[in-house]
Amino acid sequence: MNLFTDFEVRIKNALEQIDIVREKRSELDFGRVGVEPPRDASHGDVATNAAMVLSKPLGTNPRALAEIIVAKLKEDADVADVSVAGPGFINIRLSVGYWQRLLATMISEGGKFGRSKLGEGQKVNVEYVSANPTGPMHVGHCRGAVVGDALANLLGFAGYDVTKEYYINDAGSQIDVLARSVFIRYREALGEQVGEIPPGLYPGDYLVPVGEALAREFGTKLRGMTEEQWLPIVKDRAIDAMMAMIREDLDALNVHHDVFFSERTLHANGAALIRTAINDLTFKGYVYKGALPPPKGQMPEDWEDREQTLFRSTEVGDDIDRPLIKSDGSYTYFAADVAYFKNKFDRGFNEMIYILGADHGGYVKRLEAVARGVSEGAAKLTVLLCQLVKLYRNGEPVKMSKRSGDFVTLREVVDEVGRDSVRFMMLYRKNSEPLDFDFAKVTEQSKDNPVFYVQYAHARCMSVFRQAKEAFPDLDIAALDLSKAVLGAISDPAELQLVAKIAEFPRIVEAAAQSQEPHRIAFYLYDLASSFHGHWNKGKDLPELRFVNDKNRELSIARLGLVYAVASVLKSGLGITGTAAPDEMR
Repeated sequence: MNLFTDFEVRIKNALEQIDIVREKRSELDFGRVGVEPPRDASHGDVATNAAMVLSKPLGTNPRALAEIIVAKLKEDADVADVSVAGPGFINIRLSVGYWQRLLATMISEGGKFGRSKLGEGQKVNVEYVSANPTGPMHVGHCRGAVVGDALANLLGFAGYDVTKEYYINDAGSQIDVLARSVFIRYREALGEQVGEIPPGLYPGDYLVPVGEALAREFGTKLRGMTEEQWLPIVKDRAIDAMMAMIREDLDALNVHHDVFFSERTLHANGAALIRTAINDLTFKGYVYKGALPPPKGQMPEDWEDREQTLFRSTEVGDDIDRPLIKSDGSYTYFAADVAYFKNKFDRGFNEMIYILGADHGGYVKRLEAVARGVSEGAAKLTVLLCQLVKLYRNGEPVKMSKRSGDFVTLREVVDEVGRDSVRFMMLYRKNSEPLDFDFAKVTEQSKDNPVFYVQYAHARCMSVFRQAKEAFPDLDIAALDLSKAVLGAISDPAELQLVAKIAEFPRIVEAAAQSQEPHRIAFYLYDLASSFHGHWNKGKDLPELRFVNDKNRELSIARLGLVYAVASVLKSGLGITGTAAPDEMR
């Protein structure tokens, strides 16, 4: 149950009963009427802008209209107090009985509380990570992996039908470089002295096992072949080995995709999928023969000073038209992007989300243009860019990895601080903002470490149930109807404040899903944990507020219901972030 949706309905029903509103109802846009928490919690529990947005079309003063609305809302039994603030904002304070019934609903719904039908089962494809299969994943990949995975979890929680997808960039010059790098390690495994890895190849030690595996499988056979003969063999083995390593890295981060789509699929059978995509754009009038002017700034790899086959992308929002086929007849990398988008669209996805690194900012407009051209406006494409992650240890920059050769690997970070710390902290900053990740801070057990603080709140909730069992050994908590126990019993202002914080969860979920900002969930969880810890600490000074009171069994059971609601939302929220909800922390 969404408290704010409930009162939005009530307020609109109240408006319908006001004479001046009924007279001009066809001219009014109720969609602009919003209900949200007041900026200052001391003003009330919910606030509405109804009078502010409707006064002008009604030809009346906002505050005067607000007074009329207030009089109507006072008739609602669940409204304890309602008042007008400033030029016409309306603040509402809810009755104790309403909060108790809402808490009972939270308990009854348990892990389902906060789930939404917002998405209405709409299919959404979230593509993230999509690292080149040329080596281990680094910290930059890590942030995109977490943001994409958490966003997919969030959208699923909000009622969308989500597919998590990984695009394997296994066609292109970088794969040839990988194969040649592996071949050197293969020769090394056969006993050759290969010396320094030549410039332009991948120097990391992670390729040593791949070369050794080739030596075991082929012996000296590959060494007797020409490059034209051994290159495709080594490429296949190298890609398989790299993808196995990438999958292991992702698993360590608790990231799992539904689909791994190979770029080579687009180039199979004479690049049939690419040809079909270009033919489709041609039929729609978006393809022509022409020459592009030299671009300003850095020259892109696919620019040629001669006639090419071009996508008329400027007609669908791009800055320049884009080459599809080079003058030598080969397809550009962009042509594969077009074919890949069409493949997704043909699979039934009308909404596609791409999670890319900040260095791909130049791709945004061209990908959006592809979506408009291929789907003729029927599909929505969103690109979310993840800014850089800087690693520190006690404030000092972390040095590069020996294993990778030139960067710190994702696996090294996860192995040192744990997947939960990595995942939560990667979400504890908006993806469009740079992130500083300090190994020391994310492992300390304090309020300043968000992941510890939130997980500790859940563990504390579980400890309350253990304390209750100790206080009342005959208590069968599993058999208790906690939803009924809270009715009439949870009434202390501090307890009701905690209920109000839990009640924000459905609104946060929908807002985060609509804005595609999973970091909002992490922020909310920290706030909820802070509210819970604060109430716990009050119990130290005021024994009457403690969750378990061995002198009052019924009140203790009711308060177990409150704790259960907190724990359920913490667990659901941590599940969205892909982080564990521990029962104990030592």
